[in-house]
Amino acid sequence: MQTTPTAENLTTKRIISADSHVTEPPSVYRDRVAQRFRDRAPRLVQGDGGGEMIVIEGMADPFPITLASGAGYRGQALADRANVKLEECYSGGWEPKQRLRDQDRDGIGGEVIYPSLGMYLCNHPDAEYRTAMFGAYNEWMAEYCETAPDRLIGLGQTAMTSVEQGIKDLERIKAMGLRGVMMPGYPVVEDYDSPLYDPFWEAAVALDLPLSFHILTYKDGIGKARGPKVNAFMSIIRGNQDIIGMMIFAGVFERHPGLKLVCAEADAGWVPHFMYRMDHALERNPWTAGKSVLARSPSHYFRENIYLTFQDDIIALKLKDFFNRERMMWASDFPHLDSTYPDSMALLAEQTQGLNAQERDWLLHDNVASLYGLN
Repeated sequence: MQTTPTAENLTTKRIISADSHVTEPPSVYRDRVAQRFRDRAPRLVQGDGGGEMIVIEGMADPFPITLASGAGYRGQALADRANVKLEECYSGGWEPKQRLRDQDRDGIGGEVIYPSLGMYLCNHPDAEYRTAMFGAYNEWMAEYCETAPDRLIGLGQTAMTSVEQGIKDLERIKAMGLRGVMMPGYPVVEDYDSPLYDPFWEAAVALDLPLSFHILTYKDGIGKARGPKVNAFMSIIRGNQDIIGMMIFAGVFERHPGLKLVCAEADAGWVPHFMYRMDHALERNPWTAGKSVLARSPSHYFRENIYLTFQDDIIALKLKDFFNRERMMWASDFPHLDSTYPDSMALLAEQTQGLNAQERDWLLHDNVASLYGLN
């Protein structure tokens, strides 16, 4: 008889998802922002099909909150999620004690937790509005994690309205006990390759706060594409690649070798060729290299400073010898529709067959525990 895969069959250590999410009810923002923002705070509305979604003033498209809670659903059942109400979503998305039960069901011992609606809000055109909403979210997230801080590992958000404000946000996030920061894809002033941001990177290193760039947190998160609409899905990871390439070629990691950057939910199978092509650009093509001059190869900074989260990227695991295996981190993405929940153990049992015990420990526990200083 076939044995059901369990965490104990994979590693002697507790498995930690490096990228999971909450499902923020609108009250997270409305009840915590200043009075002048409350009428503009995200609000829940009913769609034509009877399902609920979140509308945000200043943003054209509503946020499909039920689809952000689609873990375990496929095909028509997933499509039907568009017609359910918030109360029918996974309540662990906002109720921490239920979240622990969700973890137990999936064989998970802890999760690094990102926002859901907060990802979408990164693209709001009003920087002051973003700052208010992210401040409210950070307070709520800190309270959410207090239930079990060893298993609920929360990240804060900053709107990056300025270098000075960004540093203040880092200091507040650290004081709240949150473990890292999810960055917006674009800052308000210039771009992240500017030396203007050196004091911010220095502060992140001094505070030991890893910085995450998650897919869909930059303008045109699902960009325009030629051909059928589904082709736009293929462009999602491009935003993360652009940020990583920009920061490496601009010497950010050369100037700040202790800076830790997480590339979240952008898969990883592309990384070996990306590193090769970066090296090739500087070694063989002076016209494209421009003013980019680095003491070490671009792939060196990628291997040392970039951490990668992915759910079911079997290509990355097949190519593991081309990676820094101490920077690869598995994630469940719960409760999003791309999540491996509730079958994470079965998936991992299948996909990690080619890994030795040390490599499984790195992937499932050690790397994320080291990155966020977890006991």
